Amino acid sequence: MKKYFVIGNPINHSLSPKLHNYWLKENNIDAIYDKKKIDEKDLQTTISEVKEKKTEGINVTVPFKKSVIPYLDKLSPAAEQTQSVNTIILTDDILVGHNTDIFGFTQAIKDLNFNIKGKKILILGAGGVVPSIIFALNKMNVSKIFISNRTKEKAEDLKSQFYNLEVLDWGDINDFDVIINATSLGLNNESINLDFSKLANNKLFYDVIYNPEETNFLKEGKKLGNRTENGKLMFVYQAFEAFKLWHGIEPLINSDTLKILNND
Repeated sequence: MKKYFVIGNPINHSLSPKLHNYWLKENNIDAIYDKKKIDEKDLQTTISEVKEKKTEGINVTVPFKKSVIPYLDKLSPAAEQTQSVNTIILTDDILVGHNTDIFGFTQAIKDLNFNIKGKKILILGAGGVVPSIIFALNKMNVSKIFISNRTKEKAEDLKSQFYNLEVLDWGDINDFDVIINATSLGLNNESINLDFSKLANNKLFYDVIYNPEETNFLKEGKKLGNRTENGKLMFVYQAFEAFKLWHGIEPLINSDTLKILNND
């Protein structure tokens, strides 16, 4: 039986096993998908298991999307440009890192029927999935991307990758069309503790977190009269692309797929 994993720390919140195992069963594939909490020191050993064919493929979540790169032989163009990997596969005995987060975010925004072109965007956070979101937003022709992170230096580092970024101090909330929470604040029901009251209503509050379904950030956005959306569809679409890479099959996405992700 083939084995697949998602690695990260924390990892308890991940619904990847639920989704991938559902698709594996639907497509009669003899494989199992599990989650594995690891530390930085375990990265090389964990990834080498793909090279040794003990593991068929790995998904990567926070905080390892960048730190896995030195242990790979090759990056896809998207992973190279963003310096972010979330899917690892062995192709012709070469360990290849892919980025399916870009597709995931782009498709999720398209599904919202929200016209993001020409909009002003504020991203909270600077790690993990943020390079993929910036890359996708640029492709979707937004007018300006602002970024704010609790550690300002991390946000400044992203400017070397994306020249059109403007870095703001943490808590500097002006008027934006879309505000994206890409921090891990909310995974354990924490609050971001920023004042969003200056934002006029009818904005889009988007949280990459999908479990819990409604973070305090989204509750606050809704209370202020804004549209809110969590990261569930982004999660589903990035998983769809990873599944396709590994198995050569496009798994079905429908209401049943989304239902199995509802919290038990």
